[in-house]
Amino acid sequence: MAPRVGDPAPDFELSGTGGATFRLADQRGHVVVLAFYPGDDTPVCTRQLSAYNSDLGDFSDLGAVLWGISPQGVASHDAFSCKHGFDFPLLADVDKAVAASYGVLGPLGFYRRSVFVIDGGGIIRYAKRSFTGLTFEPTAALLAAVAGAGGTRPAPR
Repeated sequence: MAPRVGDPAPDFELSGTGGATFRLADQRGHVVVLAFYPGDDTPVCTRQLSAYNSDLGDFSDLGAVLWGISPQGVASHDAFSCKHGFDFPLLADVDKAVAASYGVLGPLGFYRRSVFVIDGGGIIRYAKRSFTGLTFEPTAALLAAVAGAGGTRPAPR
């Protein structure tokens, strides 16, 4: 069953851009925004991640960490991130296990564009799963969710 608001966020460890490893448990004490997106260098995903990147300072000011997650590999993420100048990591969920644990896979196994805000205690405080991939959550909605999740401390750099 997919986790809902108020449930503990499923923990995970994934490789990401820059060859780093990212563990959700390592972010305890900070609000984390997980942006699941279907694919690197696709039109809507590029607009979504570019919008979030433009407002990354606002996330940081609230103490939130932003991670993008999709099923492509690290090499694809590195190229996509470099091409568009993203200043937040993109994580590679190549076996889609993390997407499955968050309930964001569609019936054919494709990623659904989805966003989660997890508070410093590891509890999901905001969840939006899209059934179509044509739109994405605006930054303002995510910032409000971060503030509501207790985001006020400086984010780790």
